[in-house]
Amino acid sequence: MSYALITGASKGIGKAIAKELAKRGHSLLLVARTASLLQDLVSEIRSTYKVEADFFAADLSHPAAPAQIAEWVQQKGYAIDILVNNAGYGIGGSFEKHAAEENRDMMQVNMTVPVELCNRLLPALQQHARSYILNIASTAAYQAVPGLSVYAATKAFMVSFSRGLWHELRKTGVSVTVVSPGGTATDFANRAKLNASIVKKGEKLNMTPEAVAKQAVDAMFAGKAEIINGFVNKLGAALAWLFPKKLAEVTAAGLYHKD
Repeated sequence: MSYALITGASKGIGKAIAKELAKRGHSLLLVARTASLLQDLVSEIRSTYKVEADFFAADLSHPAAPAQIAEWVQQKGYAIDILVNNAGYGIGGSFEKHAAEENRDMMQVNMTVPVELCNRLLPALQQHARSYILNIASTAAYQAVPGLSVYAATKAFMVSFSRGLWHELRKTGVSVTVVSPGGTATDFANRAKLNASIVKKGEKLNMTPEAVAKQAVDAMFAGKAEIINGFVNKLGAALAWLFPKKLAEVTAAGLYHKD
């Protein structure tokens, strides 16, 4: 039996991806910080979708977390054919207002953990005739975002890393896909402490986690290298690329840099 390992699986897009894969008959290994939420989700998935599921509670901001996850997988003897690097978060506001440790922890979760898990679990993925890596980035990857400067940079890293890895592995059985959602109805804005009025105005354009998850899983199984969720988000990324960088950055600053 093969499993899909999903980080950040207890809420939002990660939880929706877990249910989407379970709906398609895939067994799951769920990773997030809160054991109680993971236990509840495992019980729900087992009863609703009749697939196997297990969980590992870990604080991914801790440098030892990826090694602990890989060791748990090995000790349990789980065969993994899908790795979903979904865990991530943002810190909003002026760069100078945040301690170095806050940015370090975010960079650890958003960049270091996905890279290290890919590194540690790739040999297991290569044991299968066909296997998949699904990395969740963001439309923030396609331009600098004042007020979310470090977060946007971490997502640009994930797009670049994923596309490079896709090319390296394209002649093997391991497919790599990076998905960039835009506004989604999750807890991201609250955790990032974004301006409430801007968040409220953008809610009507938000996608649901379920819609993002379905598109992400479809793209993964289709072997696509990269997708941006939703027409509006695709248009926004294209305009950010076409417009002068300074104009795109001034526009973003008007939305996110409200200190």
